Amino acid sequence: MESNGEQTHYVKRVVLPSGKTIEVVYFREAEAHVGEVPLNEAPMADEANAVEHAPAEPHQELHVCMDCFSELVYPVHWEESGPENWDVLLHCPNCDVYREGVFAQETVEAFDEELDRGGDALARDYKRLMRANMAEEIDRFVGALEAGAILPDDF
Repeated sequence: MESNGEQTHYVKRVVLPSGKTIEVVYFREAEAHVGEVPLNEAPMADEANAVEHAPAEPHQELHVCMDCFSELVYPVHWEESGPENWDVLLHCPNCDVYREGVFAQETVEAFDEELDRGGDALARDYKRLMRANMAEEIDRFVGALEAGAILPDDF
């Protein structure tokens, strides 16, 4: 479908929970159909929905479960909720509770930093476990060689 109408666009900057910023470009046809308001006179979707966004909850440690106080809560889904807030669905694997809330950018950034720290700790523990397992396998292999249990025919 070809259109000779002029396209207009607007750019919206979005700051992700990781701190990265992306720009989203929205395109619209500038030519209005009969009976429609021209796009340059129509309110943008963000302006029309700006009043409908829920206020952010007070600052809290999002990685801590409100039911069992486990520090293993992680985000399942998140999306923007206004210019400075995020709607986040949280899950606690300890008590299997899901919770959804609207949180300020600062709260979500602190949560993201905590998730990064947890990810780093998991990676360190994983590497430590891999080294321990590899050392155990090497010890068993050396023992088998010394006992004569491994012969050239095994390869």
